[in-house]
Amino acid sequence: MKNTIKLSAVLIVKNEALLISKCLQSLDFADEIVVIDTGSTDTTAQIAQKFGARVISYTTGASFADWRNKGLKEAKGEWIFYIDADERVPSSLRKELLSVVNESTFDWYVIPRSNFIFKREFRHGGWWPDYVKRVFRRDALKMWSGDLHEEPVTEGSMGYLKNYLVHDKHETLAEMVEKTNKWSAIEGKLMFDANHPPMNIPRFITGMGREFWYRMIVKQGFRDGKEGVIMTMYQVFSRFCSYAKLWELQMKAGQVK
Repeated sequence: MKNTIKLSAVLIVKNEALLISKCLQSLDFADEIVVIDTGSTDTTAQIAQKFGARVISYTTGASFADWRNKGLKEAKGEWIFYIDADERVPSSLRKELLSVVNESTFDWYVIPRSNFIFKREFRHGGWWPDYVKRVFRRDALKMWSGDLHEEPVTEGSMGYLKNYLVHDKHETLAEMVEKTNKWSAIEGKLMFDANHPPMNIPRFITGMGREFWYRMIVKQGFRDGKEGVIMTMYQVFSRFCSYAKLWELQMKAGQVK
């Protein structure tokens, strides 16, 4: 029998009860919704089931690459669309996605993403168009790879969608710092394993300086107002944390004094 599931939407979630409803409401055009639950302790799974999603509990994965690969394995559609719980599909993107799955000339697509941070839409500071790799013909997506910033391993041709995905970042600064503490440790370890040169004062200064120059000057982060300035400085802080975690590992290994 010919596969009648044209488009599968895949979500990776954990404790997203406060956000997931808007995302699921915007996915009513998908032929199936697959939710990979990585260990929720709230009502995320129940909410997803009310929207008709197929919820798979998967708590043994070690990274987003593992979780996305689980979604790839479980999805039955000819096309697979990955979306996060804090994202939603506007009507213009919905029409474009339906057009893609019915008459596509490419094998996979990147989507521009509009980021709302501190309740403000960001158009500067490197936050727009923020292309993300999310839509794949099933046989073109082989797997996901990477410990920190997972990347798809694909075959075939890539296209660009014109209409954007909406990303509402509801994180507070405290939550952002908590996440940065976690991910900077991973990034520091990856740099250490890649034999990054020993950290010293010039490397700290130039590393953070490059981040500030790119975000504030090249991408004009100040044009997003005080929120843009805060996020620019936060990105500099995040870069510092990664380098500091790298320095700490180098200290333990006797590579720096």
